[in-house]
Amino acid sequence: MADSSIAIVGLNASGKTQLVEKYLRENPSRYVRYITFRDTYGGDNDRTYYLQQRWNQMEIDPETPTVEQLLEKAYKAGNAPSTGSGNDDAKAFKEHLYDIFNLRYLLDKYIILLSSGELRKFVLCRALMARPKKLIIDNPFIGLDKETREQLKEVLADLSKEHDLQIVLILTKEKEVPPFITDIRHIENIENKEHLTAHPELIPELPSAFSLQTSAIVDLKNVKIQYGPRTILKDLNWTVRRGERWALSGQNGAGKSTLLSIICCDNPQSYANDVALFGMQRGHGESIWEIKKHIGYVSPEMHRSYTRDLPVMRIIASGLKDTIGLYVQPTEDDYRICRQWMRVFGIEHLAERSFIKLSSGEQRLVLVVRAFVKSPDLLILDEPLHGLDEPRSQMVKDIIDAYCQDESKTLIMVTHYEENLPKCITNKIELKRTI
Repeated sequence: MADSSIAIVGLNASGKTQLVEKYLRENPSRYVRYITFRDTYGGDNDRTYYLQQRWNQMEIDPETPTVEQLLEKAYKAGNAPSTGSGNDDAKAFKEHLYDIFNLRYLLDKYIILLSSGELRKFVLCRALMARPKKLIIDNPFIGLDKETREQLKEVLADLSKEHDLQIVLILTKEKEVPPFITDIRHIENIENKEHLTAHPELIPELPSAFSLQTSAIVDLKNVKIQYGPRTILKDLNWTVRRGERWALSGQNGAGKSTLLSIICCDNPQSYANDVALFGMQRGHGESIWEIKKHIGYVSPEMHRSYTRDLPVMRIIASGLKDTIGLYVQPTEDDYRICRQWMRVFGIEHLAERSFIKLSSGEQRLVLVVRAFVKSPDLLILDEPLHGLDEPRSQMVKDIIDAYCQDESKTLIMVTHYEENLPKCITNKIELKRTI
């Protein structure tokens, strides 16, 4: 029986990650695995991944590994060659993990093409393949659909009881602590609580640069997206009208991110489909930037792409120019608008802090502000509450509701948690995985 399983619970920026990192420095061991979910697809290449590679399979490096290749590598590293029942048990464990995480249909998929939720399942499975004695996971359930979250809780409970594995979960919300956890440790940060003063009442006073009068913001007819033999979206018809607030849901791998890539003009296959955005038909000479200037966007993929050591103010200002980096010097008026939106979200104190040195929850909040900063006609929020604690989650929902009091604003929000939806939601659409 392993040592007791532990949950470390605390608000964003309360020091949970620093506590774990200190422990790892002081207790180095090859039998410990730490999953932060900041894992990227490879250094500087990650920015290219976000901007292009994921949606354009023709440009993927042929050396890019598949899911199966990486999992087999982890399996061999964690299970030394043996004979008899030991080897059979190891193979059975591997097959069990494939089933638990529903990975068989992904085995031939390039790692770079995984959705955010699929990537998290892959990272978890790879860590377990190594047969660690201690597994530390930072926010293990974010990005996973409801079915997978329940399966993960079951498999972690089983592993802690039957496979001599101590599990340490780092969580921002106590309600996410699963039943098998025997020891809950709370981390308090009084100073952190003082910075939770938001001002959604200021939103009507902020400038709104663009105002569209077109009725249909998004109009998709019989859209089909396919990569080789793998069909992601099939015969999709969807119209989003001006002033509607949509909740977009579906299992991991159902095509939510692919759908958003069409709307955000990041997927070249949109030219081969009947797609109209803001009244402009794709492929009829419209500028990508003419469309993007009407959209504010945040997503897990975008979060992974921000790896440069820039001040928070510069990150938020990049939302005014629709860039991942910041290649145009912001004006004083740009900075004034950024400061106003930072005040709305109560994060003025972060303005000069380094983005990459913030906690993952603080980073996500900064990127949410970036999505709002130009007061866009269409606000696309893909899992905006990832890793946020309860106070910040409620704050963001309140700000979304305040923003959508303007009847000209349109919202598409993705979440696997029904309770994360703001009150303003008027419509819902659920995608079904095609394979």
